Amino acid sequence: MFRRLFWGSLVLAIPTVVLSQMFAHLIGYELPDIPGLAWVPAILGTILYAWFGRPFLTGAVSEIRSRQPGMMLLVALAITVASVASWGARLGLLPHDLEFWWELALLVVIMLLGHWIEMRSLVRTTSALDSLATLLPDEAERVEGEEIVVVSPTDLRVGDVIVVRPGGSVAADGRVVSGSASMDESMITGESLPVRRETGATVVAGTIATDSGLRVEVTAVGDQTALAGIQKLVADAQASSSRAQRLADQAAGWLFWYALGSAVVTFAVWSLIGLPEDGLVRTITVLVIACPHALGLAIPLVISISTERAARAGVLVKDRLAMESMRTVDSVLFDKTGTLTKGQPTVTAIELSTDTTLDADEVLRLAAAAEADSEHPLAQAIVRAAEKKGLALPPSSDFSSHPAEGVTAVVDGKTVHVGGPALLAREGVAELPIADTWREHGAIILHVVVDGAVVGGLSLADEIREESRAAINALHERGIEVVMITGDAEAVANTVAAELGIDRVYAGVRPEDKASKVAQLQQEGRAVAMVGDGVNDAPALAQADVGIAIGAGTDVAIGSAGIILASDDPRAVLSIIELSKATYRKSIQNLAWGAGYNLAAVPLAAGVLAPIGFVLPMSVGAILMSASTVVVALNAQLLRRLDLAPARLAPTNQPSNA
Repeated sequence: MFRRLFWGSLVLAIPTVVLSQMFAHLIGYELPDIPGLAWVPAILGTILYAWFGRPFLTGAVSEIRSRQPGMMLLVALAITVASVASWGARLGLLPHDLEFWWELALLVVIMLLGHWIEMRSLVRTTSALDSLATLLPDEAERVEGEEIVVVSPTDLRVGDVIVVRPGGSVAADGRVVSGSASMDESMITGESLPVRRETGATVVAGTIATDSGLRVEVTAVGDQTALAGIQKLVADAQASSSRAQRLADQAAGWLFWYALGSAVVTFAVWSLIGLPEDGLVRTITVLVIACPHALGLAIPLVISISTERAARAGVLVKDRLAMESMRTVDSVLFDKTGTLTKGQPTVTAIELSTDTTLDADEVLRLAAAAEADSEHPLAQAIVRAAEKKGLALPPSSDFSSHPAEGVTAVVDGKTVHVGGPALLAREGVAELPIADTWREHGAIILHVVVDGAVVGGLSLADEIREESRAAINALHERGIEVVMITGDAEAVANTVAAELGIDRVYAGVRPEDKASKVAQLQQEGRAVAMVGDGVNDAPALAQADVGIAIGAGTDVAIGSAGIILASDDPRAVLSIIELSKATYRKSIQNLAWGAGYNLAAVPLAAGVLAPIGFVLPMSVGAILMSASTVVVALNAQLLRRLDLAPARLAPTNQPSNA
């Protein structure tokens, strides 16, 4: 709306300004002697006031009703006084030098431009709740006697039994009544690795069976599911967040009373000294000259440039109040999986059995060859590790996968098993001594058994991003506390925290508790920024003072956050902090300059220096007004010089705090 109004007002404002007698006198040109030409600014100015100034007039009414005068009331006062005075001058009721049509036109155009810029910077999405719903499958397979019937998930009832096939997602919360499978619960719980769910275990709607099929008895549907609970948490947190009063609007409210009080005093003083006509002219001049041209652009220009600058640095600002709040953050809470870590298992160590003659590369090669036909995330991690080392994988045969045990294949004529404790128990062999140490650090342990003998062990864990170390060190240098929250086990979380030098750790946290952990920090008096990438992070992102979503994350996380990182580099948090501080500085400077013009010009226009023979001419006031607007615009442009490169703010070669 503001965009359309701006362009329409600009079309009318140009001839209004150019054909204004006062503007022509100020610039120094003569208007052509055409009958009726003097009425053109009056007609166009009236249209500008009544139609294009309508948002300010209606906004002024709202501010009066709420008893909170602000920018809208100040603008409405200026254009109303300008319109009434100009018509009075046109009709000969007031001095001719009180025709302010060109002032009115410029004010309407500039204020519409400011509001258009502001509205564009405040665009937010409502995709968060919709994205949660997409986790559910479109169809569910319900067991009815000896048959399996395809139904909509909305038709499911508590007590129904549904079939979840390999690779399929669970349609409702329930309890496993048949089968076992490794469940990918990362979208709901934040757990980085699949979790084994067997008969009697509970499963959550939206989770995925990665390797086997299940039969699940439905225990909750609709609003009672965990997924619906997350939706409610997100909606409640978003609805409960308060909106701070804008600085520019506060300044405009103060200026309104300042201008109104000055006008009353001006008329009273001039009347007391016996010059009521001059007092009326001075009063009208005060009210018009108080129009906040520079003030109206002070914040929108800064925000527009800062959001553009942020976008060039890979930061998308959805909520400008989130950007403003970032400068006050003193605790940054990171989700672990996919944020501080890469979100996928990686082989971190290989230990050889004392009884084997094989080297580490050969053990890894045999394990990768055996796992090559498996789609399990751990199998893929082993294959990636072998490929990273450039190992050529021999062909395998007789591949078989055993849930909860591991895989078996024949490689180079040898029977190779790769698996966990259940495999060792089945084969009757002992685990390596190093396994206890690995387990204390939260690692996943797989043993490689060749022809009935353990030849080695593999330690797997979620790999830490190198950029995470740099980001945390840089945050510590700025005096900011770093907190990690994760659904992973405590051993895994503590290992990552110790390596990165994290100040505080919340481990084993369920989705419904993540938002409460943020609230707990806020109750300690901390301003919290939450950085996450999954559905399980959505309530916490919405609850935090500033929600920051990793762009590579899910739509719901993006929808719940005020700031989006286009990359998965956690150092970008530093870019947001630096930009927030710079934006605040420029906003305060622009507000000071924009308001300073009014504070200085209004007394001069009122005639405070009249006793010494100086009264501010309207033309000089117009020049000061224009200069103020130019200064504000140029000052905002200086934000473009800000270097937000993560490599400069947090180089990855700096020493670790661990």
